[in-house]
Amino acid sequence: MEAKGATYYNSIIVPSVQEMAKGKMIKKVPQRYVRSGLDKAEITDECGPRTKIPIIDLNRLCSSTYTASEIDKLDLACKEWGFFQLVNHGIDPNFLDKLKSEIQDFFNLPMEEKKKLWQQPGDMEGFGQAHVVSEEQKLDWGDMFYLLMQPARLRKPHLFPKLPLPFRDTLETYSTKVKTIAQTLLVNMEKALKIEPKEIEELFGDELGQKMKMNYYPPCPEPDQVNGLTPHSDATGLTILLQVNEVEGLQIKRDGKWVTVKPLPNAFIVNIGDMLEIITNGTYKSTEHRGVVNSEKERLSVAMFHNAAMGKEIGPLRSFVERQKAALFKSVTTEEFLKVLFSRQINGKAFLDVWRI
Repeated sequence: MEAKGATYYNSIIVPSVQEMAKGKMIKKVPQRYVRSGLDKAEITDECGPRTKIPIIDLNRLCSSTYTASEIDKLDLACKEWGFFQLVNHGIDPNFLDKLKSEIQDFFNLPMEEKKKLWQQPGDMEGFGQAHVVSEEQKLDWGDMFYLLMQPARLRKPHLFPKLPLPFRDTLETYSTKVKTIAQTLLVNMEKALKIEPKEIEELFGDELGQKMKMNYYPPCPEPDQVNGLTPHSDATGLTILLQVNEVEGLQIKRDGKWVTVKPLPNAFIVNIGDMLEIITNGTYKSTEHRGVVNSEKERLSVAMFHNAAMGKEIGPLRSFVERQKAALFKSVTTEEFLKVLFSRQINGKAFLDVWRI
């Protein structure tokens, strides 16, 4: 069965950056990747209280002893940061090591094998880049593999079943485990927000959309000339990201400065997306972030995006409109939301502005 809205995922097919960068053959970055207007805001490391990304303990969040204080921490992280690191999430570190190793192997497949899994015209799933909507558009210094994981019945028959084993089974297990974590976090966000039970849960039920994006950023001869990933806020409801190797590169915008995220071992980096900012009528904030690259090492990560189910209405929930006396965003179906999203380049928080009243 074809995914509803599959034709929305329209991205122009572009060359592989990994192939281009192999063996450090190039000394200069091709013009299509050079960004003249790169954001030169100051970069700071995570250290002081203003730049220390909150850490949420999922074990505490679900324990009767610590729940209230951990929910308060979660609430603050979502209101003030839009980002947090999630520890004690219950996924076995040995399993995560297996996943990381298999993702690395997957990107190291020979090009003739990858070609079988490349994006097809009019479809964003597969190897390639996302949100490339014109031939003049500047490109990011990175490759991705993009895949719809949930609901499983909407997966593309030419992609998921063709993934090598045991990688396919590892992704299946990972998808299920991360979906459960996302739903647990959303239930706790409802408690933190003190809204009607199941108002958010209703949107992100068993039929929630989950998309996986594996990212590969090769070393770059001129790292200060390119974006690994263009500054943007995620359009999704909730993103759960795992750092695959030890190379840092994620930065978030905070008080006008870029803060470099230092991932804790096997922690998830979780962030609020535009969809959740709309649903909470601006109470929880999506945050601009970007990926930077370096000249020495490759960087890999895997992001899981969780969206409201198809056929739902994305708009400020009644609880918030009544509380705040006004809706700050328009209401729109999930389908329309995705259709607009995949017709655009990513650019800061511009996509959220489309829906502002």
